[in-house]
Amino acid sequence: MKIKFRSTHVAIAMIAASGFSLAAFQQKPKFDLKASIARGKEVYTTQCITCHMEQGEGLEGVYPPLAKSDYMMADKKRSIQQIVHGVSGEIKVNGVTYSGDMPAVELTDEQVSDVLNYVRNSWGNKGSDAVKPEEVKAAR
Repeated sequence: MKIKFRSTHVAIAMIAASGFSLAAFQQKPKFDLKASIARGKEVYTTQCITCHMEQGEGLEGVYPPLAKSDYMMADKKRSIQQIVHGVSGEIKVNGVTYSGDMPAVELTDEQVSDVLNYVRNSWGNKGSDAVKPEEVKAAR
């Protein structure tokens, strides 16, 4: 059944009378950092733990640490880019030079957001602002 309205005002009045709120359709759900961190731990366990180790300590000279990482915490956008596009060449993390390759990781925007929120809020890291999926999408 298709209903045709003569004016937008009539349609809005009918929707309002039925108990629906236009604001409910327009509002995005609030970002839940705690839930993102919990999901991120699962992503880390399946994708990152082999090289960066269980507590993010890495392997000195081979795989850089993510725990208390000055390099990672210094630039949120760079961290997003490196997961999405990979990284190669020299980087300096906590005073130690690493020269290797990390291939891009095939993850959804939400998974990249989640794993970064987990890492940025674990092992002594203090992520002051959450990484949101829309930031990851913009980086692609």
